[in-house]
Formats: sequence, structure tokens, C-alpha cells
Amino acid sequence: MQQKLLNTVKQFGSTNQHALVIGDVMLDRYLMGEVSRISPEAPVPIVLLKSQQDRAGGAANVAANLALLGIKTHIIGCVGKDNEADILRHLMTNIGIETSAVMQSNQRPTITKTRILGGHQQMMRLDQENSQNFTEAEAAALQASIHAALSGAPKIVILSDYAKGLLSEPICQQIIADCKAKNVPVLVDPKGRDYTKYAGATALTPNKKETAEACDVSPNNPDLISKASALKNSLNLQFLAVTRGEEGITLLDSASHHLPAIAKHVFDVSGAGDTVIATLAAGMMHNLTPLEALQLANIAAAVVVGKVGTVPISRHDLLNALATQEGSEQAHKICDLPELIQKVSTWKQQKQKIVFTNGCFDLLHAGHVTYLEAAKKRGDKLILGLNTDRSVSALKGPARPVVNENDRARVLAALESVDAVILFDEDTPLNLISAIQPNIIAKGSDYTANQVVGGKEVLSWGGEIALIDLVAGRSTTGIINKMAN
Repeated sequence: MQQKLLNTVKQFGSTNQHALVIGDVMLDRYLMGEVSRISPEAPVPIVLLKSQQDRAGGAANVAANLALLGIKTHIIGCVGKDNEADILRHLMTNIGIETSAVMQSNQRPTITKTRILGGHQQMMRLDQENSQNFTEAEAAALQASIHAALSGAPKIVILSDYAKGLLSEPICQQIIADCKAKNVPVLVDPKGRDYTKYAGATALTPNKKETAEACDVSPNNPDLISKASALKNSLNLQFLAVTRGEEGITLLDSASHHLPAIAKHVFDVSGAGDTVIATLAAGMMHNLTPLEALQLANIAAAVVVGKVGTVPISRHDLLNALATQEGSEQAHKICDLPELIQKVSTWKQQKQKIVFTNGCFDLLHAGHVTYLEAAKKRGDKLILGLNTDRSVSALKGPARPVVNENDRARVLAALESVDAVILFDEDTPLNLISAIQPNIIAKGSDYTANQVVGGKEVLSWGGEIALIDLVAGRSTTGIINKMAN
């Protein structure tokens, strides 16, 4: 899976397809300094200003995430006729976002959030905005702009709603209806308690608090996910992804899938939701399933929460994170029995077909790799029971194994075909097989079905035995003999 995600991210921007972001654009301004004393005029800290940074925020941050991932991106929003509008346009166009459809209004300023930071601590936020409903003239201009943009055949549309007036119910429903007619997915980052204006969209990505508000329950209610599933069905969504901060992401489609959070250092969660929906969209544009795209988004979110302020993910950072995650996940494939049983339980809930095989796998060679790839193809997840050093010696003689059990396990865990590795010290893996109850047990075709340990048990719970053809002329013994000569 990790290799598939890596290959997908490398393909970002390789086509002429583009994403369209529609929503509340804003300027995020950061005034950063140091605090060393309290004001004599009032009991407030004095911040000695050291620097100022302006960043694209709101829907503009969603677009920035897409653009920096390499996705061709168009945006529709509204700014005022002010200096902040010029700054925001420059920030967007400078990273390749198409901004010609961004409206300018005499009725409202450019939405600007100014944060004052002392060190890494936010001391105050000043907001400049007008979140009143659009005038008839503004709404008409917006509808015309949306119609023209949809005629340009975007691959996917994102509605980034910050409840600042642009995404009214008529506008949302117009976009969703037009996209349905063109078979274009619509992803929504929602706001408010009433989600009916998003009915018929492809998916929503609310955070935990927003989900609770929309479901009229407490965020800590144990029935939150079941309530969210009912909300998904009532809105006729294909899926709903609940971003839950340190608890990870829960995907609700025909079933429930939970992705644990992977962030190790969290400095600022600002903009993490924007990164999730942008990465989800980028993945879906490149034919990832929603679950696969959310796995990618989960990794992207872990990167941006480790930075201060609203910072979009870049393709370079995501590729680095994927490479790091791949090494970590490979190590995590090696598990003890309680960990393996937990993994198996999750896979079975997801209706994954589990294949089990076992062996010594001393001096890994092409025959082993080909065998494991063929075994994996018989199902969805492959568990490898690996003989310990003691049991290898008992089977092969005191000169074996050549490679110790920890090294053998680590090398096998690096194979994409292998989803879990567990060491066993017994003469046979029968107890292990009984504990995990795989759907399929795989062995080499040099065995018969009657000779396969655990075969009878697997057949008893409705499973099957798969005998895999071996690659001729490939064996560890042959390699050892050649080295000795």
C-alpha cells in the first residue's frame, strides 16, 4: 500500500486535469515577536514585533495545498477592494493557482485573520470580515462565475465553507446538481449545524466537533460515529470522513474504517482540515479509493500540524513523510500474538480476505519473493509465520539459520506482499493458525493438501488451502552449497 501511495504522489500534476475550489478565501496574517514584560498601561503582555508573515487561508489554503502537491488548481472566492486582496491574490498566483474567477466586492473587505504570537504562543487574534449574505448582484455574478468554471470540466470540486456568506444553500445546491449532471465528485468541508445544503454531495469532511454539532450530540458521545453514519445516509453522501484530531480519521462508507493519528509532534492544528480535504481530492483525482486517499491525507496532516501557523503540504514534504512512514510501517508489521489478533480483527471487520503462510525464509531469494507475491494474490492480507532460530535449527540442523530471526523478520516485513510477520517457536504453526483463523492457508506445491499443517482446521471454518507453484532451481540450500564451493 505504501508503495502505491508513493507512486501516486509522484504522478501528481502529470495530467492536464484540474481541481476547482469554491469557498471563503481569506488572508492569514501572523505578527510574531517576543514577550519579556507586562505593559505598565494595562495588565497585558508587550509583544516586541520581530517579523510579519502573510499566508493564504480558508479556501485559499485548500487551493494552496493542492497547488503545492502539483495539482493544477482553479479557485472561486470573493475579496474586497483593499491591500489585503492584492496580497492574497499574489500569494495564490505565485504558486500557480488560477485566480481569474475570484470576485472583488465593494460591500465587504477581504477576510483577514491577524494572529499575534509571543514565541510560539498565540496571544490574540484580530478578525476583519463581513459574513452577511451576498447581495443579489453579488450572487448573480457568483453563479455566472461558477457556471463558467464548471464548463471548464474540472476533475473534482471542493466546497470550502467557513460560513462567511459565499456558500449559501442555493449556491451549494446549484453546484452539486451541476456536478452530478457532469459526473464530477464534490467534496465539502462543512460549517454550521444544518448540513442539508450539502445534500447530494459526494462526501463531507467535518471535524469531530462539527460532526457532533450536526448530529446534535456531545463530541464525547459514544454513539457519535453511528449518528454520523445516519447523517451520511440522510444526506445521500457516498462517504463521510470525520477528522478527529489526535484520534485520527474515521471513514464511513458502506462500513466504518478508522485510521489512527500518526503525528508525533503537534504545534498547531490550524489548516489541518484544509490539508486533509485537499490531499483526499488529489488522491481521488489519481484513482485512489477514498480509504487509500484518506490514508495519504492522514500522513499529510501529520506533517502540517508539526509546523506553526497555516502551512500547506508540499509534494516534496509528502514524499519524504511517505518514505519515513514506509520504514516505520515495515517495522510495525512485526508483531506478537496480541498485536496480530488485533490487526486480524480489524481486517475481518473490513471484510478483508486473510492468507496465512509459514516457513524459515533463511537467505531470502527470488523463489521466496515470487512465492509470497503469489500467496498474497489469493487474498487481501498476507500473514507470515516465521520460524525462530531454535525451530530452524531443529528442522535444518545446527548450522542453520544463516540469518538470525530478527534480521529475517525485518527483511520480510519490507516486502510489499507481506502485511504481518510473527515469529513462532513451536514445532508447527497449528496453534497460531487456530488463534487467527485465516481464510486461506498457503504452502508450496511440493506439499499435498493433506500434508498442510492447519489445512483441516482452515477447511472446518469455511476456508481453503492454496498450493503455490515454486520457482525451479531456487533454494537456500543451493545458495549455501554454491558459497561453500
